[in-house]
Amino acid sequence: MNRGKLYSPGEEHSAVGIDYRFYSDAATGWRGEFVLREYRRFSDGDGYVIELEDGRRGKCSIRRRVNKAVSGTPPLYGYYFRGSGKLQ
Repeated sequence: MNRGKLYSPGEEHSAVGIDYRFYSDAATGWRGEFVLREYRRFSDGDGYVIELEDGRRGKCSIRRRVNKAVSGTPPLYGYYFRGSGKLQ
């Protein structure tokens, strides 16, 4: 898995670390999954910005994976992400 960052909508200065995996990276859209590296609550929805290990960024929507959590207290949930357009 690769390391990156996830920014909440409207909070470009505050990011949380993620471990992510791409499933598809095309010019018209991209998608994958990630696990948070620290506990934070995120709501499903649009407007998030993901920053990849190589510095590219893109707006995406996220959706929590049901029943997919990394063991720990508190649990670290897995999420799907999906974006459109080109990563910059």
